[in-house]
Amino acid sequence: MEWKNRVTETLKITYPIIQGGLAHLAYAELAAAVSNAGGLGQITAMSMENAPELREEIHKLRTMTNQSFGVNFAIGQHGRPFEEMVQVAIDEEVPVISITGGNPKPVIDMVKNKPIKILVLVAAKRQAEKAEELGADAVMVVGHEGGGHLGRADTSTLILTPQVAESVSIPVIASGGIGDGKGLMAALALGAEGIEMGTRFIATKECVHANDVYKRTLIESDENSTVVIKRSLGAPARALKNSWTDQILELEKDQPGYDVLKSYISGEANKRFIHNGEGNGFAWAGQVTARIKDVPSVAELMNRIITEADTIRTAWSK
Repeated sequence: MEWKNRVTETLKITYPIIQGGLAHLAYAELAAAVSNAGGLGQITAMSMENAPELREEIHKLRTMTNQSFGVNFAIGQHGRPFEEMVQVAIDEEVPVISITGGNPKPVIDMVKNKPIKILVLVAAKRQAEKAEELGADAVMVVGHEGGGHLGRADTSTLILTPQVAESVSIPVIASGGIGDGKGLMAALALGAEGIEMGTRFIATKECVHANDVYKRTLIESDENSTVVIKRSLGAPARALKNSWTDQILELEKDQPGYDVLKSYISGEANKRFIHNGEGNGFAWAGQVTARIKDVPSVAELMNRIITEADTIRTAWSK
């Protein structure tokens, strides 16, 4: 069946499926596999040490795919200047950039009038309206089910997606709690024109930077296996529940502030678990982990999603 809509046409992809930014995990291997399978793969700029490293990763990705791809800029969580990294994406004429975790205006201002499509992750209707006003080509709407950083309200994808779809004229991409063909079709029924998946793409063969312990934990987890940390900092984020997140939540009861929490929530603590499988760290994950039962190749996963969605489309048309 044809899957052509505004998302596929804008991003020049076959299927309206976008791979999330995935800090310290979204590198060339995963991005190329997603793009080669018909979706939009992304590498995450702010996981790189510097601009030359980002340029090198973009070059590596282009040796692995000739399909459209994106570069994600998580600009609010790292406390690092991002302008030099954005300039690399501009110089390399990447097809798509996505902006998450902060005010998108500085990045959009740099990219505007360049031949680059702009996606902005939002967690509220007003944020979506503002992104459209600033010049975004599409918005990705993340509900409370998602992994990693979320909106401050506990609004679900089920509610947020139609709210945003009814308030903006640009395409809407649903994110949070989606990992299969059922989720894709549900998103379309809610008014979205595509989906973004993060957690589900971690449990794939081509997510080579994710340790087997991380992938196995995703498979063994259920809908009660994640917790939201960093609420006390005004930056709620969903992670797999373990002894490390238990310590974070215990500290947060007294709202100690960033200086006390920083070693617990740092990128280094994140990498200790996701790269090395060490217990003295944490891993981001959404509630969709309850729906993850295996570690297929990206091509197998994409084929499974589209086959399931096509079956539903056929049943709906009868």
